[in-house]
Amino acid sequence: MSDTSPATTDLRGLADLGHAFADAVPELALPWTAAEAPAPRLLALNESVAGDLGLDPAELRTDAGLGLLVGTRVPTRAKPVAQGYAGHQFGGFAPRLGDGRALLVGELHDRGGGLRDLHLKGSGRTPWARGGDGLAAVGPMLREYVVSEALHHLGIPTTRALAVTATGATVRREVPLPGAVLARVASSHLRVGSFQYARALDQASDQQSGAQSGAQSDGSGGDVVRRLADHAISRHYPELVSIGSDPERYLALFRAVVSAQAALVARWMLVGFVHGVMNTDNVTISGETIDYGPCAFLDVFDPTTVFSSIDEGGRYAFGNQPPITEWNLARLAEALLPLLDEQQERAVEIALEALGGFREQYAEAWSSGMRAKLGIAHVDAEVGAALTDDLFGLIRGQADYTSYFRALGRAARGDLAAARDRVLDVAGFDAWATRWSSLQPDAAAMDRVNPVYIARNHLVEEALADATAGDLAAFERLNDALARPFDERAGLERYAEPAPAGFGAYTTYCGT
Repeated sequence: MSDTSPATTDLRGLADLGHAFADAVPELALPWTAAEAPAPRLLALNESVAGDLGLDPAELRTDAGLGLLVGTRVPTRAKPVAQGYAGHQFGGFAPRLGDGRALLVGELHDRGGGLRDLHLKGSGRTPWARGGDGLAAVGPMLREYVVSEALHHLGIPTTRALAVTATGATVRREVPLPGAVLARVASSHLRVGSFQYARALDQASDQQSGAQSGAQSDGSGGDVVRRLADHAISRHYPELVSIGSDPERYLALFRAVVSAQAALVARWMLVGFVHGVMNTDNVTISGETIDYGPCAFLDVFDPTTVFSSIDEGGRYAFGNQPPITEWNLARLAEALLPLLDEQQERAVEIALEALGGFREQYAEAWSSGMRAKLGIAHVDAEVGAALTDDLFGLIRGQADYTSYFRALGRAARGDLAAARDRVLDVAGFDAWATRWSSLQPDAAAMDRVNPVYIARNHLVEEALADATAGDLAAFERLNDALARPFDERAGLERYAEPAPAGFGAYTTYCGT
């Protein structure tokens, strides 16, 4: 625990704040408190999220509410903790990561009865910080707010932003920047990296016991992993609790995570979202998108697109996201092996068989999603796949991903020029359009799944630059547009347009 204890606050809606994660796996929960915030000032408050959690937006704007949002005043029952986890970062294993600049305040129920984590990002240095200052700047925290809300309104599972609060402190990066804390809400913060860290703790415990007894340990224990798995099942997949056999229940947990991640990444691909840093500590057990560092959306369609400044080899390029997800899930399988079977060889066989379901489930989610985008949900997968492949061959490196599918919606109504004029191979498009049109695509259905407005990179950068300078108007306008992404509205034309030619190549940064 840090030296000072925060003041307490008992805002409405927080009386029943829980700490089930810290109780279930205290080995992964380090009690800690937030750093002082000299002059907290609310920048953005998500009243919809607040209402869903039973919190009063007016109270959150008070001094007590601001104290909650930066972590200097916590509910009486709260036990803030910095969570521990490991992770493969760009393929290399880091055995000890954790929340270096974040705190889990606790868990509260939403209006539907589900548990939600209340989590603070940028709340100060913790022992997991590995040399960092534990702080965050206004720009990256507002980026997470706007992009996570964009995904939410697109119907994609994600953590959500409750608020971004300026701290009044200065963050030292390449240049001095105003500091901020993001209050984030998630169904949990359990990650593949959480299980990797738990498995490492179990292996260390086994080795210590073996050394004391003089026996050779094979690292096949699993007390921390077991408790973490039980907590994950209770939190996210309670329907599995009734499975009587331990190995079958834990295998069912793994299968459930495989399914959740297959569906999630297919949805990313369908809207052109590039996460940018798909390390195993950024892969949730719930199937929610988490951690919006170097994220971005495609402009021109190209599977090799990379935005992150540190992804020099293209490991997390747009087109690599499905196979990388499968690789990450294999790392989860490794952590769960002791729970799947006492014999490691047999456990590996079981895990590989379950992991094999990822490709099939991803392919089905992608195929059905693409047929919906093309307005041909009624055709079989093989026909849809052929049309999709040929279309991507026509638009690769040429057409804006998002606006092109909206243009196809107009083409389905008879205005072929809207899509025809955006490709170089006009004859190829005409042949493709003849095949597609013969299937009678449903234009109205296309408009329901193909967004007009996404968090376009140039608009996000414009909003963040202005906000860092103290002007939130562009940020607020962008959020308003993204709240109804499928409804074309007068006056919002610039939010539907690709980046201007002068915007140039786009590079994103982790914001740490």
